Amino acid sequence: MESAKKTALPIKAVTALLEQIDEIYAAKGKNIVHLNLRRDKLNETTLAELLIGRTGNLRAPALRKGRTLIVGFDEAMYKQVFR
Repeated sequence: MESAKKTALPIKAVTALLEQIDEIYAAKGKNIVHLNLRRDKLNETTLAELLIGRTGNLRAPALRKGRTLIVGFDEAMYKQVFR
């Protein structure tokens, strides 16, 4: 996946991407949110709050590791996901 800082990913593309994702890790401030999309049924508003920035595009940094999407930066979160 390309860097969300270099290539903007609008909401429609994010929605399509989520069809290929099972888990989301999102850093929002000092909070880390882990969602299992197979188990957790989430509405679009909740997902948009976690994934979409002020510009209407996917928040940066955003990385994809297999079927996991990592959004935002938190060093501890990265260590957990990339162990």
